[in-house]
Amino acid sequence: MITLYHCRDARSFRALWALEELGLDYDLKVLPFPPRQRHEGMKDINPLGTIPVMFDGTARMTESAAIPHYLATKYGPSPLAVAVEEPGYADYLNFLVMGEATLTFPQTIHLRYAVFAPPEARRPEIARDYAEWFGSRLRNAEAMMDGDYAAAGRFTMADVSLGYAIKLALNVGLAEFVTPGMNAYFARLSAREGYVRAMEAQKVAEI
Repeated sequence: MITLYHCRDARSFRALWALEELGLDYDLKVLPFPPRQRHEGMKDINPLGTIPVMFDGTARMTESAAIPHYLATKYGPSPLAVAVEEPGYADYLNFLVMGEATLTFPQTIHLRYAVFAPPEARRPEIARDYAEWFGSRLRNAEAMMDGDYAAAGRFTMADVSLGYAIKLALNVGLAEFVTPGMNAYFARLSAREGYVRAMEAQKVAEI
């Protein structure tokens, strides 16, 4: 059985969305945020104290960009992954990692200095710098895309990774940095049944 530890709308949404796209059975544990402070025993579940944490049998995974690829390849074959021999393989891997490392990272720094820090430690100038950093990189990502999706001319787990970064921006007040083209891209993604099911699944009560 697959077990996913998740906080509502956090990075772990990538894993939840991937599970729903694949139609896999899973046990969802919705935790209060931030879990390392508000969920007893979190360090036993994940020594990093972060989410996602996904257990597949004895395997434990903690990286939100890696989990969708793992699921699509282990439980495939699936068109949600791009095979090594396909022309879009390099784009697939690049966007899969870019969604987290390049696009979500600056948003988390923005949130740290604009929202999560105590009022006396907030630094609006740093928060704004990272917000603008996110915006410039999102525009670059858009310029790199060739077609309606990130890679191989179809929806893949790279779109799950990239799409979540846009979802986060829209949720945390960075909508001004999401271009019309990327808004249209996210509208395509969020209309998918897998996305809609994932949004419904995370509404369960926190444990």
